[in-house]
Amino acid sequence: MLGGAGVLLGVAAAPAQAAEVSYATDCVPPPVSGLPTVKGTTKVEITAPATAKVGDEVEVVWKFTQAASKNPDLIDLPANSVQPSGTLKAAGAQAASVAMQGPRENPAIPKGGAMVLSDMKGKLKLTTAGAVTLTPDAYAINVMSTDTKCTPTETVKPAATINVTAGEGNPPTGSPDPTDPTSPPPTGGTPSPTESGSGGSDTGGTTGGGGQTDFTGKEVDIPYACKTPIGDKNATSPVQINAKKDGGSYDLTVKFKGSVMDSPADIPADSVKPSMDVVLGGADKGTVPVEGPTNAEAIKSGDPMVIPDLTGTYKPGADGKSTLSPGVLTVKALGTTTTCTPTKSAVSLTLDTSAQAGGAVGGGSAGSGSAGGAGTAGAGDSGGGLADTGADDGGLLRALGLVAGTAILLGGAVFTFMPRRASRRVP
Repeated sequence: MLGGAGVLLGVAAAPAQAAEVSYATDCVPPPVSGLPTVKGTTKVEITAPATAKVGDEVEVVWKFTQAASKNPDLIDLPANSVQPSGTLKAAGAQAASVAMQGPRENPAIPKGGAMVLSDMKGKLKLTTAGAVTLTPDAYAINVMSTDTKCTPTETVKPAATINVTAGEGNPPTGSPDPTDPTSPPPTGGTPSPTESGSGGSDTGGTTGGGGQTDFTGKEVDIPYACKTPIGDKNATSPVQINAKKDGGSYDLTVKFKGSVMDSPADIPADSVKPSMDVVLGGADKGTVPVEGPTNAEAIKSGDPMVIPDLTGTYKPGADGKSTLSPGVLTVKALGTTTTCTPTKSAVSLTLDTSAQAGGAVGGGSAGSGSAGGAGTAGAGDSGGGLADTGADDGGLLRALGLVAGTAILLGGAVFTFMPRRASRRVP
């Protein structure tokens, strides 16, 4: 049971140049927690320079000064287990979305105790002279790798203003700076969202025009039906597909943003291998195999189980708007295979593609490599059938039974089916 659900926010002091705003908030815990939506009030202070020049990159600090709820009466949260991230909206002379994130730093929080969150920081590249207002928007609370997603339910007032002046040698207001990718077009259009290196902004399905090379997909909740060596299980995990253009192809990164559990058994190094078939739609057809590396180090009983990002290459086979959705997930561990098939599809990323020789159109599969030569996905069972245990060693099968009996392995998300203490007592 993942107690981070429904939990929000912490304390801060009020810096001299900070302004506080409060707003009604709905926070949705991860489905696996079984907790209801939390309705509360968020109070935030935003600190930023009062003045700056066009071309400056300024740091913005977001402090939570009031929690919308306390830690639920489920589990004690250990120190350094809570991490906030969110989006700050810039408006006025310049429109942008600033990705904010804080470190995973907090004191131990008892059941029913007040939440304490670290300050979030982000950077904004200033492109246009004038008054730029900063307003807090949606955010997430990550507790032991489970996300509670919080969204304003009323219009939020700006919390800070930066007065931006035209620096010496800067182009006049409204004129593009050819050296600055975030500079607005000369007529119409909206400046590109400014993102920090951590946290990521929720840009949804971006398209591939205008020389853009990096594309951030939106986070989608995917329900999975999993075939494990000891039976069938269902679970839901947030998944995000990002892409980076490389010539006519795209380097894909699939991120699982669900929960992890403490390992209920010692797992040796190089024994857990995740892979997935990314499903193409729209103009293109087929699948793209992506996979992650095996665990580099042994995972001791009680240590967090984390599966890394899955990567692969997508070579388009059609002209037009092509969609990318999470597909069949396969996790090989300790000589056995768990296969998880989505019961409902959702598009994470949309790209404007141009057909390449040998591209994916025509129903390519992970095994064929027709989706850009990324290689096999590491497990051929993409049809969601019963997974082959692949284990002649009864000890290995029992070891995976110990893991699979308490969790579904979902790429960076391992969903527990019993309380943490009970998860270590498996028959």
